[in-house]
Amino acid sequence: MARILITSALPYINGIKHLGNLVGSMLPADVYARFQRQRGAEVLYICATDEHGTPAELAARAAGQNVEAYCTEQHDIQRQAGEAFGLSFDHFGRSSNAPNHRLTQHFAKVLEDKGLIEERTDRQIYSIEDERFLPDRYVEGTCPHCDYEKARGDQCDNCGRLLDPIDLKDPYSAISGSKNVEMRETTHLHLLQSKMQDRITQWVESKQDWPLLTKSIAKKWLKEGLRDRAITRDLKWGIPVAYQGEVRPGYENKVFYVWFDAPIEYIGATEEWALANNENWERWWCTDKGAEDVKYIQVMGKDNVAFHTVSFPATMLGSEEPWKTVDTLKSLNWLTWYGGKFSTSEKRGIFMDQALEILPPDYWRWHLMANAPESDDASFTLEHFAGVVNKDLADVLGNFVNRITRFCSARFGETVPVEGAYGDAENTLIAELDTRMSAYTDYLEKMEFRKAFVELRAIWVAGNEYLQVAAPWVVIKEDKDKAAASVRCALNLIALFATLSRPVIPFTADKMFAIFSLDPEEASLWPENATSALSRFSGGEVFTPSEVLFAKIEDDQIEAWREQFGAE
Repeated sequence: MARILITSALPYINGIKHLGNLVGSMLPADVYARFQRQRGAEVLYICATDEHGTPAELAARAAGQNVEAYCTEQHDIQRQAGEAFGLSFDHFGRSSNAPNHRLTQHFAKVLEDKGLIEERTDRQIYSIEDERFLPDRYVEGTCPHCDYEKARGDQCDNCGRLLDPIDLKDPYSAISGSKNVEMRETTHLHLLQSKMQDRITQWVESKQDWPLLTKSIAKKWLKEGLRDRAITRDLKWGIPVAYQGEVRPGYENKVFYVWFDAPIEYIGATEEWALANNENWERWWCTDKGAEDVKYIQVMGKDNVAFHTVSFPATMLGSEEPWKTVDTLKSLNWLTWYGGKFSTSEKRGIFMDQALEILPPDYWRWHLMANAPESDDASFTLEHFAGVVNKDLADVLGNFVNRITRFCSARFGETVPVEGAYGDAENTLIAELDTRMSAYTDYLEKMEFRKAFVELRAIWVAGNEYLQVAAPWVVIKEDKDKAAASVRCALNLIALFATLSRPVIPFTADKMFAIFSLDPEEASLWPENATSALSRFSGGEVFTPSEVLFAKIEDDQIEAWREQFGAE
């Protein structure tokens, strides 16, 4: 049995996530996890809230809460939203948990012992008005390379160059907007990534099957040369800079930097899962304890790729301990809102909780995955969303299920017809399904989601075209047995469609299984071929005619949503 570890980028704690966040990491990881479970693999899908850093402190302050209470509340909100969307995490942890504290401090100690951590006194931007040192992302200014006026202190989104806050021209606080900033000295621990340049390069080069986007981002960073990065910050909320319970002298008011501890939480959350389920976390993460047989998949948006192809590997490989590193890193581009950014403050775009207030999760899951931003950024528009839902889900899949169950109920009763044998039309259908099912499976295995769901839609279309050819409502007038055989074939198609669709639209798939009172977990094992799939029901099985699976989205709904969510 294959063993597959899947992690998706940790959603940050400050607020519910928007549709772009969802399709950029958590949803594609869920689809892949569901697919592999249906194929019989032992899957462990791990995620968690990323709870440390300045944004958490600021969000808590704005909410009038202490940061720990704020993070607890927001974790529950995000967990519930994920469950409502059908995200099948085996564990949804918290980066503030005890295992992550222990592991982060462990890695720092080991890396320092290996000569890869060094204490340095740097000049860092201090905001006099905010009374705090400003982390990289909370300094903005003009990029020294391309003159983009809203470059962040760690990276310019316009030219993509890595930056240091002191590189910026005309820097100002992104917290208050104040330009009353100055350089002050502060001491921090630095991970000497420059010493790992050759090792990381060799490791990246060994990943021949990484997606082009992943490779290009990793190689860009390597070409520019790895830079030593601070792994501590002047903050109160976070993991203390302590080894074996002893706070490092001079670091009483400092914590580990969030980019250092957040990826380690993949391991910490796995340990948390293991403790709750009497499992062994080491068999997933330690190659000397069984993890050498694990296939490790990471899924994330392109803005997180560099940290997972350079910094986290530098932590793991630099420790020289037997940690399992990623095998395949699936990266995605950005989903935009009418070509611009989603924005909580400006009420632009749809967020996960809002989405579920207006439509069930499978509407969103299908559209997002069928149009996933894999090769380029993709623009979400309500008009395109409605068009896809109405055409694919309502007209193609929903109409097929409703049409054949109603017809069978009216002409043969609510049992699968037993009469008649499959003929040329069914054999032609089986041949097409075998070809498309093979391609669909292959694309899902490669995590090429847009291509995969083109095939799935084509499978649904093949069912509709078969019905048009078989035309049981016409044939029944002259040959009831032949009509019965085609109805039986079509009812078998419903169960096959449910199985193949369950990774992406699980709630609808389970409704389709419920038509035949099938247990979804047992019924959804991945089919070997179309012949066996279309022989599931041999006749006599009882069913219940389908409810309408998908309601069409009307023009007045689109117009109301455009106004509600700030569509331009």
